[in-house]
Amino acid sequence: MTRIHDLPLHRLAASIRSGELSPVEITEHYLDRIHRLDDRYGAYISVLEKSALEQARNARNRIVRDTPEELPPLLGIPLPIKDLDPLAGARVTFGSRLHADLVAPNDSAVVGRLRRAGAVLLGKTNTPEFGSTCYTENDVAPPTRNPWDTRLSPGGSSGGAAAAVAAGLAPVAHASDGGGSIRIPASVCGLFGLKPTRGRVSTGSDRAELFGLSTSGPLTRSVLDAALLLDVMADSAPGDVYPAPPMDPGTTFADHALREPGRLRIGHYADTGTAGIPVHAEVLAAHERTLGILTDLGHEVEEIETPTDAHFGGSYARDFQYLWEAVASAVPVDPAREGGLTAINRWLRERARSTAAPDLVAAWGRLQRGARSMLTAQEAYDVVLSPTLALPPVPVGHFTGDGPETEFRLMTEFSPFTSVYNVSGQPSVSVPLHHTEGGLPIGSMFTGRMGGEGTLLSLSAQLERARPWAHRVPEGWTD
Repeated sequence: MTRIHDLPLHRLAASIRSGELSPVEITEHYLDRIHRLDDRYGAYISVLEKSALEQARNARNRIVRDTPEELPPLLGIPLPIKDLDPLAGARVTFGSRLHADLVAPNDSAVVGRLRRAGAVLLGKTNTPEFGSTCYTENDVAPPTRNPWDTRLSPGGSSGGAAAAVAAGLAPVAHASDGGGSIRIPASVCGLFGLKPTRGRVSTGSDRAELFGLSTSGPLTRSVLDAALLLDVMADSAPGDVYPAPPMDPGTTFADHALREPGRLRIGHYADTGTAGIPVHAEVLAAHERTLGILTDLGHEVEEIETPTDAHFGGSYARDFQYLWEAVASAVPVDPAREGGLTAINRWLRERARSTAAPDLVAAWGRLQRGARSMLTAQEAYDVVLSPTLALPPVPVGHFTGDGPETEFRLMTEFSPFTSVYNVSGQPSVSVPLHHTEGGLPIGSMFTGRMGGEGTLLSLSAQLERARPWAHRVPEGWTD
């Protein structure tokens, strides 16, 4: 028997428009699952039941009142917002106990787009403090747990978003990615996660873009759902520091998800080069299986050198850490209250204050030169493939306990592949093609040219047809 949470976003949207399902019925179904099941997972920091039901009733009324052509694309679709983005009238903790009672006066730019598209905003999903870590444990809420095995971490910083979708507590979720924070939880939770091209999803006037590392994007169970969500999220605004290459006129990301990709030239690598970070045997085996699938589909596959070695002159890891520390230090915090921050954020901010401005500027300059070199070299390829992560899912608490310096090293060893594409700004996806022998998800990461989300979506949809994954769900899915 198919239940509401078995249906992907695109099926739910069609059912709403046909009158088969009501937005109120769908929203009540997800609220019921959240109330019954989320104590296991800790996906939500707050649930907005009253306002969500009001939005659902308004959506139901619009279906009766308006013509189909007037209805917005996400009308009546419930989805949550990551708690790094303000949602008007709701708490916005930023994952920090210092903001545990802060209420947002306005929507962020991307939340406003989702609201105008008709989405029913279910609540706020858990995130580490300021999004600074690749796991979702903080001092304001219980740790978020992986629906595939609640002893394990769902990754981060969009861990709450991923847990909500993987557990059937939302059909899709808003997420964001500054160093891998969409692709990491997508990999360990068996989801499709898309980090768009830098500038594709404008931050609007309410948020500084800093080094342009972070962007909002979708976490979903299907490729088409991610394309539909990106069609709503994508926008540009006057003054955008990093405008994305424009889409072809009259085309949508959903169009690309429904197209064949053609024969692609794909570069691949699976090692960390001089960083010397070991890659788990099951991750390497999954990478080899992905190469086999691509070859069977007729693509041209060619091994390339590890980008951080080939283009960044051996300084990538330290230079990226300079940026990460600087971004962490940019969050306004009263100096008298800094003692209330998590240890990792205190450490990052202290290090940022001890870094001279010329050293930071020099690091950013080296990263920019490396990114230009990498982008030039990768123009020869339609797509580049690597593992998403160096390890399968790890336990809750894996990263903490031995001090922030060790914590940062463990995070780097877990996710050595993702952040370089935040530096370059390229679009990048994690595709849930594989599982370990024990049944845990392992993602494969595909990265495109600047503005190349369409190619990534076409290829990912082809892989989804060749090796379907929607039928593979965690044990608690049926509860």
